[in-house]
Amino acid sequence: MNIPNKITISRILLIPFFVIVMMFDFNWGTMSLFGAKMPVHHFIGALIFIFASTTDWVDGYYARKYNLVTIFGKFLDPLADKLLVSAAFILMVELDMAPAWIIIIIISREFAVTGLRLILAGEGEVVAANQLGKIKTWTQIMAIAAALLHNTIFTLIGIPFDEIMLYIALFFTVWSGWDYFYLNRRVLLESK
Repeated sequence: MNIPNKITISRILLIPFFVIVMMFDFNWGTMSLFGAKMPVHHFIGALIFIFASTTDWVDGYYARKYNLVTIFGKFLDPLADKLLVSAAFILMVELDMAPAWIIIIIISREFAVTGLRLILAGEGEVVAANQLGKIKTWTQIMAIAAALLHNTIFTLIGIPFDEIMLYIALFFTVWSGWDYFYLNRRVLLESK
């Protein structure tokens, strides 16, 4: 178990803390931040989510810099991203921060790609996330962070940045999912 994989596992372990902080009102009151009014527990939950999300960049950078890329890491890193992002998106529906239909499409794509990864693994191929998949992940993270922070800063200028980012994330989610299946169509067509 190398350091990048430990960092990835820490991201997974942060998910229950993030969910608990977001779901339960601890009577910490409300706060105002750059024009956005929000419950304090949403702000703390957003910080946990942002911190957990940055570990994705840290573990990848560390693994590449010190040549610690492993098959386990190639599998675990995108899985950790999917678990964190899916938890956040489901919370957003529960908290009425996002329409359910968008989240259903996003999470369905994640399940479909995970299924394809399992088929590829059965064929002896472990595929790391490509550039389009990384763009998808970061647009999702930006959409979630903006929503959890109640559109902080952008509220001052009247731009619904959180909603805009959610649609951008939806676009890249669908595009990257289609691309992933298209690039690996051979395995699907040839598998028995």
